[in-house]
Amino acid sequence: MDILKTRYAAIEGTTKGFLCTLLLIFLATATRAQVGHVLQGVGSVNTSMGGAATGQPLDINGALLWNPASLSAFDGQLLSLNAGLFFSDPSISSTVPTQNGPFSGTTGDDRGTSLLPALAYVWGKPESKHTFGVSAFGVSGFGVTFPESQDNPITLPQSSGGFGRIESDYALLQLSFAYAYQLSDKLSIGIQPNFNYATLEITPNPLAAPSQSLGYPGSNKADAVGIGAQLGLFYDSGSGFKLGVSYKSKQLFSDFSFDNTYLDGSDAPGVDFNLDYPAIYSVGLGYSKGQFDYALDYRYIDYDNTDGFKESGWQLAGSGDFAGFPTGAVQGFGWQSISVISTGLQYRGIQNLPLRVGYTYSENPIDEDLAFLSSPATAIIKNAFQFGLSYLVNERLSLDVAYHHGSSSGTTRGPLLNPTPDSAGGPWNADTNPTGAIPGSEVAYDMTTDLVILGFSYAFGQ
Repeated sequence: MDILKTRYAAIEGTTKGFLCTLLLIFLATATRAQVGHVLQGVGSVNTSMGGAATGQPLDINGALLWNPASLSAFDGQLLSLNAGLFFSDPSISSTVPTQNGPFSGTTGDDRGTSLLPALAYVWGKPESKHTFGVSAFGVSGFGVTFPESQDNPITLPQSSGGFGRIESDYALLQLSFAYAYQLSDKLSIGIQPNFNYATLEITPNPLAAPSQSLGYPGSNKADAVGIGAQLGLFYDSGSGFKLGVSYKSKQLFSDFSFDNTYLDGSDAPGVDFNLDYPAIYSVGLGYSKGQFDYALDYRYIDYDNTDGFKESGWQLAGSGDFAGFPTGAVQGFGWQSISVISTGLQYRGIQNLPLRVGYTYSENPIDEDLAFLSSPATAIIKNAFQFGLSYLVNERLSLDVAYHHGSSSGTTRGPLLNPTPDSAGGPWNADTNPTGAIPGSEVAYDMTTDLVILGFSYAFGQ
């Protein structure tokens, strides 16, 4: 029985230019995220603090990413440039029932390393209440490359009922302009418009309805542009205690428009898909005393109300003899909103050599019943540990390094899904089995990540 693509014979499936060279350079690299598909931190300093920065702005990268109001903590002209090498080791396994017992297998990723860049610049006069900033960050992404295999049901060739080679590539660059105003010597407010550019490629493309004879098509790399904003407040008591809150709005994107091609090279119907970036609510505490700086952030990432993530299950035919029956095209990931805790500690007791440790905990946004739909997006890290240090070359120049290790700390698993209606020999039933879960089947994936970031910050003279 063909378990992974529809055999419902009567149902078949139904770029924007980008001119800035800097943005193209950033998007030529593949961002990999750890908190759902959201990057947990940016740059060496912020990453080594576990991403905590909403109430403890230790560097301009963390301030620009999490709370623009905290830019008021910086004076003069500051430039920061970071580049990281990202290593991940995801694997996917699956099990299906057969007459001879369960057929199971595991496939590892063969993607290799990815580059993770970050650029930030902040300026403001010491006596002024106004501070400005600009940044270009890779803030989101996911990607896997699971080769076709005869030993794993889900990566069997499509002609044998599997998906074949599973490959995905999603990257989002955010270009931001920030402004902070110091309302008093203790309280600041900040605003930050964001301009976004994203690329997405999925093969095979589950957003398209499959052909009975040719299966799911592959897609080209599509792109989309988006816009949003971030607002923040920052309070510095002057006695060591700090507090920050921020709201990053949903980033609204245009549709990804995919040109699809079947495995035999023939053209398949194109498909559009909207994938927005979720709203993020952050609150952070900071405390500095003596040679220690401590930071604690809580974040809420609202996948539940985000197009592309809130939808789930199969698209249904809207007209014709089979109206109300699944086409085999996926509607969305079906992710749940999650909470994230980030914390970090910096020690400045060694001359010219501040040391940092950080930890990040994230909930899993994937509903077990819908785990199958996230097979191309397995970048889920539950526990992440970070370490970093800086070498203060002189009063202007700092060299920074950070190391991150993350783990899913367990396997995300759920049943394989098949949109074939039960009247045609499949499991799907609108009332009793709307996802098409296959009894006795399972798909599971886990992941570890390692990241090394090198960077520098430089303070220009007045």
